[in-house]
Amino acid sequence: MKEEISLNIEGLEDKHTLPLKLVVNSFPGTENVCVDLENETLTLDVTEDGIDKKRLIESLEQLGYRVKKDDDNEPVKISPRWFRTSNGKLVVFTGALISAASILWFFNPKIADYGFAIAALIALIPLAKKAVVSLRKGVPFTIETLVTVAVIGAILINQSMEAAVVVFLFAVGELLENLAVSSARNNIKALSKLLPKYTLLVKGETTREVLVESLVKTNIVEIRPGASVPADGEIVQGTTSIDESSITGESMPVRRTVGDMIFAGSINMDGVILMRVEKTSKDNMVARILNLVEEAEASKSPTARFIDKFSYYYTPGVMLAAILIAIIPPLLFGSLWMDWIYKGLAILLVGCPCALVLSTPAAITSGIASGARRGILLKGGVVLEAIGKVKTIAFDKTGTLTRGTPKVTDIKVFRGTEEEMLALAASVESSSSHPLAIAIMEAAKDRKIKVLGVIDAKSLSGRGMQSTVNGSLITVASPRYAEEISSINNDEKNILLGFEKQGKTLGLVIRNETLLGVIAMRDELRDDAKKSMEELKRLNIETVMLTGDNALTGRAIADQLGMTVEAELMPEDKLNIIEKLKEGGNVAMVGDGVNDAPALACATIGIAMGSGTDVALETADAALLHEHLLGVPALVKLSQATMRNIYQNISISLLLKAVFLVTTLFGVTSLWMAILADTGATVIVTLNALRLLRYDPYV
Repeated sequence: MKEEISLNIEGLEDKHTLPLKLVVNSFPGTENVCVDLENETLTLDVTEDGIDKKRLIESLEQLGYRVKKDDDNEPVKISPRWFRTSNGKLVVFTGALISAASILWFFNPKIADYGFAIAALIALIPLAKKAVVSLRKGVPFTIETLVTVAVIGAILINQSMEAAVVVFLFAVGELLENLAVSSARNNIKALSKLLPKYTLLVKGETTREVLVESLVKTNIVEIRPGASVPADGEIVQGTTSIDESSITGESMPVRRTVGDMIFAGSINMDGVILMRVEKTSKDNMVARILNLVEEAEASKSPTARFIDKFSYYYTPGVMLAAILIAIIPPLLFGSLWMDWIYKGLAILLVGCPCALVLSTPAAITSGIASGARRGILLKGGVVLEAIGKVKTIAFDKTGTLTRGTPKVTDIKVFRGTEEEMLALAASVESSSSHPLAIAIMEAAKDRKIKVLGVIDAKSLSGRGMQSTVNGSLITVASPRYAEEISSINNDEKNILLGFEKQGKTLGLVIRNETLLGVIAMRDELRDDAKKSMEELKRLNIETVMLTGDNALTGRAIADQLGMTVEAELMPEDKLNIIEKLKEGGNVAMVGDGVNDAPALACATIGIAMGSGTDVALETADAALLHEHLLGVPALVKLSQATMRNIYQNISISLLLKAVFLVTTLFGVTSLWMAILADTGATVIVTLNALRLLRYDPYV
């Protein structure tokens, strides 16, 4: 079974997760420990042997974490204001003691030293407790251990004032980190505030106000101008403009009418509409975005995993280096013990890997949050890091590069009548949801042609649709497949060729083995398709169009966009092409998340467009909630900006440590300057990462 424990983790950041996981894993009966910083939860799998939950919570509290229970004895999380947290109280109390000792120093320095020592030891208690518990659980080398040894060492060599300042600055740094990182979390949590608490439920001819949480599927709700949409659903009456900026990143309101889906949290701008609820508060778009971001933040990018592994060995290395610096010069060269012990303690503080460990997760969190606010959803740091390294991006044509709403432009009958042929074609396509099938059915509807009954309807996997109608086997086929099952004379071929040169997609209607005629359709390019391909070219990314259309139609569209094309493809052909492209580097595939699922799964990164959102969130690595192709280059730019931010953070951290390492060895750096450098670096990399929240990849 799986048990979830939610904690109020005060001061816990990514740099603490490794020792915390090791401590929890040391308990018999625990597996797959996961710390979710976004929700401040600890999740673990419990084996059949069970676990002593009370003892586990006691151990966590010994580490300094606090688990509060409600009346049902289930752990819940709380979010106190900063000055009411244990870390906030520590900063205020320690600051007051240091201030008092500083004033006393002018009158009696010796007594003031005792005051500084008391302030340092009191402030050190929570850090020392964590260090001791970690030591008992087999994790001796932690950040708390470094600070604890340094502070106690400073007191022992009569540097109480510096010891107090060190632990005070460390506590201030922890507090600032928490406040800074919480702003990234709040950007995501703010999504849940988009939903209204009440809505108008329609019952017959009347409406009554109900809680949004009480809505169930098929409920009809009335949404008036200025009101928030309470759930994901389909408009069943009325037309209006919807502001979807908070969900999809679309800055301009979009026109929605009967049959259109709208998202919870968006705003109705002008008309009164009735909506049928399709998804409740537990599975609407806002809930799915929140879940996706939480899962994404729990996963680690390759860079983050490398930093974690590096820090695991780095911290004991710092301890060893500090010991050697403290004892070798006095033992071998007769140097003063106090001077070199002091330098060794400073090295411990300079070496704290806080900023280094935070450099990657802080940037990844901000990057994911920034994307989510602009309609770009990413399944983890792995995806965010990889998309910026792609060499080639492959695009499906229908519904991706094109608008996905083709219209019948020509109907050419070779045998029989137009009405008969269109009736047969619409009947066969009535069981399909493909855009081309919908175009044929709409053409029949416009001509008031009735759809006939069919049996044994089946899709021919990229070659067309087939059914038995009135005892005859009717096939609506692609030109290539039509040649395999029917005879096409030269005059008919010339007609087909003429349509294809115009960039039209053809559906050939065949009864048994006889070609009845052809239905020509055209799907116009998206307005931003050309600009998107130009943006990707500027980013040095190759683009290729994958389509089941014939080569002439595919080439006519690809030439407009300046991209290469692979045409007349079956689903398995797309898969093979993606595999081949991957030999030259990372490949992304952009599709609708439904019939492109194999290719999306095969690509290094699968990106689903907004029309396939439901499937996209389950199968693709990234999803664009809006209908704009410009989201693809925006996704690449967001990834590249995030990676630049990570490299900046790592460079800042390592550079500051290198500088203060040298100054410490030359006796320039004091203890409080060393911890200030570490705290300063941590705050700098955190604030630098938060800049990504304001980054707009569409600019």
